[in-house]
Amino acid sequence: MTVSPAIAELVPDAQRWRRHLHAHPELLYDLDQTAAFVAERLREFGCDDVRTGVGRSGVVGVIKGRKGASGRAIGLRADMDALPIVETTNLPYRSTVPGRMHACGHDGHTAIMLGAARYLAATRNFAGSAIVIFQPAEEGGAGAKAMVDDGLMEDFAIEEVYALHNAPKLDVGKLAVRKGAAMASADFFVLKLEGRGGHAAFPHHCVDVIVAGAQIVSALQTIVSRNVDPLESCVVSVTRFTAGNTDNILPQTAELEGTVRTLSPALRDLAERRFREIVAGIAAAYGVTATLDYRRNYPVTVNPAKQTDFAAAVARDALGADNVQTELPPVMGAEDFSFMLEARPGAFVWLGNGDTAGLHHPAYDFNDAALPYGIAYFARIVETALAV
Repeated sequence: MTVSPAIAELVPDAQRWRRHLHAHPELLYDLDQTAAFVAERLREFGCDDVRTGVGRSGVVGVIKGRKGASGRAIGLRADMDALPIVETTNLPYRSTVPGRMHACGHDGHTAIMLGAARYLAATRNFAGSAIVIFQPAEEGGAGAKAMVDDGLMEDFAIEEVYALHNAPKLDVGKLAVRKGAAMASADFFVLKLEGRGGHAAFPHHCVDVIVAGAQIVSALQTIVSRNVDPLESCVVSVTRFTAGNTDNILPQTAELEGTVRTLSPALRDLAERRFREIVAGIAAAYGVTATLDYRRNYPVTVNPAKQTDFAAAVARDALGADNVQTELPPVMGAEDFSFMLEARPGAFVWLGNGDTAGLHHPAYDFNDAALPYGIAYFARIVETALAV
């Protein structure tokens, strides 16, 4: 499989941009260097408008087609933020910032989008406007929601919006997409328990938060095993249980933290309701006081059928029919592009990253060989959706 010469010519620069971003990772909304780098490139490419500070630190570029004025606008989204992980790759372009690295490939996503923007600004072989969106704070900060709340869709008259994410273990040059629920919702909880501490030799004078907390941990698993249809997917994970600091004292307090993942709004409601009921019931039974902070974060990422079929057809055209997969299971990880898909129809796809370390792993690195395929896919989305 080959890409067009016009896109192949962009790859060396896209690789250089990607490696620069990899060496200078920034977190969440604190993207001063990254956003400035992106905005400077977009201006160099001749974008018709470049806006900064959208959704706090997002960047948006507008590229108008030269053949006709359909008035339609298609959005393309890339995420820019890194992760608080110590990199272990020892690459020449490894992170220069201790404790931070691009362990999810957002450096590659940004470079792909810059490549697509440069191509579209040079060719303009479409009618309407291509809106290139560079989003902050995907890694837990809901940057997509911040941009939507800041008027992204209305201000740029976006009708549809598309995004991709790299996929380790999927071959380079391949793309995968799924109709319907593609990624899970992500909700998080912090549960604080207070009992009555005291000497471990006299538990009858105490109210034991450790025993109560242990019962809660076990009982929460019945949400999945006894409340959820076995043919549906739900994950309830307690990831932290903190209590006490020595061997002869029953602690006064305990704290539990974790996440709940589902693939439908109805199941999301069920999981939260049962969670609250279980906590309240066990707290009452054991005489502890429970304070629950249950926070709904990213919704389910749902790909509408029409736009998913369109994305798959474009990918077959750009990458070859044998390189597009449409039958794949959903992923229980979460993605805040879901907020954009709630605002406008579109599609979220996976782009092959090859046999690399997994996402969020300290040895991960985006595969530069995937750059031309991502650029070709995004460029073809615009040229097809806004065809003359």
